[in-house]
Amino acid sequence: MEWIDTGILELQQQMENGTLSAKALTLAYLKRIQAFDDQICSIAELNPDAISIAEALDRDRVLHGPRGPMHGIPVLLKDNISTGDKMHTTAGSVALSDNFASHDAPVVQALRRAGAVILGKTNLSEFARYIAMEFPDGYSSRGGQVKNPYGSHLPVSGSSSGSAAAVSSSFCAVAVGTETAGSISCPSMHNGICGLKPTVGLVSRSGIIPICNQDTAGPMGRTVTDCAILLGAMTTAEEPEDPATHCTAHLIHSDYTQFLKPDGLRGMRIGVNRVRCEPELFPGDCEAIFEQALESMRQAGAELVECDIPYTGLEGGILSQATLLYEFQAALDAYLAHYATGQCRRLADIIAYNQAHADIALRYGQDLLIAAQFETSGRLLESAYWDRKFEAIEQGQMNGIDRALLEKKLDVIVCAGYSNLPPITGYPVMVVPMGISETGLPVGLSFYAGAFQEPKILQAAYGYEQCTHHRTPPVLKPVSSEVMQRTD
Repeated sequence: MEWIDTGILELQQQMENGTLSAKALTLAYLKRIQAFDDQICSIAELNPDAISIAEALDRDRVLHGPRGPMHGIPVLLKDNISTGDKMHTTAGSVALSDNFASHDAPVVQALRRAGAVILGKTNLSEFARYIAMEFPDGYSSRGGQVKNPYGSHLPVSGSSSGSAAAVSSSFCAVAVGTETAGSISCPSMHNGICGLKPTVGLVSRSGIIPICNQDTAGPMGRTVTDCAILLGAMTTAEEPEDPATHCTAHLIHSDYTQFLKPDGLRGMRIGVNRVRCEPELFPGDCEAIFEQALESMRQAGAELVECDIPYTGLEGGILSQATLLYEFQAALDAYLAHYATGQCRRLADIIAYNQAHADIALRYGQDLLIAAQFETSGRLLESAYWDRKFEAIEQGQMNGIDRALLEKKLDVIVCAGYSNLPPITGYPVMVVPMGISETGLPVGLSFYAGAFQEPKILQAAYGYEQCTHHRTPPVLKPVSSEVMQRTD
């Protein structure tokens, strides 16, 4: 199993020369999950048909050749992404534990066409952490508490906690997460992997259990290359159910690896944003690590330009929380009406189920669900909602990221850790490992830019990765089932 931590391109090469098969790779990941996930709790459910799918893809390769770089590659999906198969789609909620999605989300359809093996579903912060204000990252009533593979005492972050921990633990080649405001970026950072939140409209939002209209699926992998390959397989172009995807075909690439150049930083103008959201999440030595990252980029030929974007409240989630409050009920009810098959078909049903099963469903309460149900119209008529929506566009996009890029003639912007600013505005952001703090917690570097600027972000992120190679894999040790207990 020397190739268990190998990148997608190398795996493809081995499958082409006959030294590896999709079936063998799938079996290896399943065995690794069985050996180690009791201590990580990253997997919500495994696909009972994964081995059969891999066998079929091996036969397809012999008959027709590979469909592309994702052919036969095992992928894990965050358990808020609908699959019309034998797996449940629950968002981590016991209230949805009987829910089988009626059909695949468009992003899953795209992955299947690309030849991916859907290996299973990953645990997450329940309802992408929109259930209660005092709710721990990585916990769900259905799946328990996800643990950081670098140490169970370290933060795992969320809400794509299971996807990040699974990739970091080499339980899959790559995984898919979703992000509204940090849910790919932050867990990628703290689990020592790469993660990319795409522009809203690059990947269809349909078929994802939502918390608001910003929710976007994105790739998570151990390298920038793996994320680029997965992104190319996820893009859906125009999708009838998602207006954000309309008229985007000319902005989408099927192959994002074409933008990966070892000297990609040379000649790039990179803005340095030192304004920090949620500074308490960053280790004390993060600033020194950030300065080292900047020096590495400078030596690689980048021109660094100071471009602090004033703190507006966007970064701290103030506006995002207000937006979620108003959008959640309408978005969730629409999803349940179109995709759900279980007993809960409305937010009100979920609240009632949780109240009736409080001992297992409400360990941390459901005050956000109740607020969304009873303090909003569900019709987006409130002026407070539109005021915050306009503010996010004006402060985040036009007077924030767009202005900085234009006035300072920047290609991309970087910051230490992660920033809520790009996802709240609907813009792309990518996190790359920057090192490990004195506490043992991985820290990351974020690259972001304007709408549909994934090529520039990938170019910069790859250039940085190639001149630093900061990722250090976690060391997992098997734990006896007699002494290992999950946190439920």
